[in-house]
Amino acid sequence: MVDLILILSLTALGYFAGTWAENRHYHSIRLREKQLLPVPAITMKDIPYPEEAILSAHMVEGSAVISIDYFKRLLARLRNIFGGTIISYESLLDRARREALLRMKESAPEAAIIVNVRIETSAIGKYSSKRNIGCIEALAYGTAIDLKQQ
Repeated sequence: MVDLILILSLTALGYFAGTWAENRHYHSIRLREKQLLPVPAITMKDIPYPEEAILSAHMVEGSAVISIDYFKRLLARLRNIFGGTIISYESLLDRARREALLRMKESAPEAAIIVNVRIETSAIGKYSSKRNIGCIEALAYGTAIDLKQQ
């Protein structure tokens, strides 16, 4: 009976701690997205500025590694047994991608625009090849365009 109470207590603790940490992270992401809204990060073939207006162009990147909490890992394992969409991994990927984009934008505060943005994701962990993901890494990169002052 003590073992069952311990397992249930740890599962509940994992749920509440993981939910709290995820909500805090999403709140931070939303605030920073509002602040960095003036710096567009887009994918396009042609730069929308004439060549003589460009001061410099340089590569910028941002990466984020986000870990899954114990409770979501447990839910994902159950979902693997029964099949279907693993919603707990969707929020993990969403947070990692958004955080990587924000870090990329923060690395180029003087940029007028960031073009040719790409996002790469990969699973990290000793079980990542067996459909059990420990962490997700997202890497966002692009070309920051700085314009001459007029």
